[in-house]
Amino acid sequence: MKTLLTTILALMLSIGVALAAVNANTASVDELQTITGIGPTIAQRIVDERRNGPYKSLDDIQARVKGVGETSIRKMSAAGLT
Repeated sequence: MKTLLTTILALMLSIGVALAAVNANTASVDELQTITGIGPTIAQRIVDERRNGPYKSLDDIQARVKGVGETSIRKMSAAGLT
């Protein structure tokens, strides 16, 4: 019974994380840092670069933000960055 409850709780938490999308065009530095793989430096770069216009896609973020590569943008996307 304890294992079943633990499994259900883990499933509910994972669904909550998956639904917690963070929009790169509107999020603050602090909100961006809630995404796995985004620390304070990358978060600030994302915010600074969007002054040059909104991001059109995750590929656009990768192209415009120094330090964000293909692998990291995939991880960020999986963690909820939109």
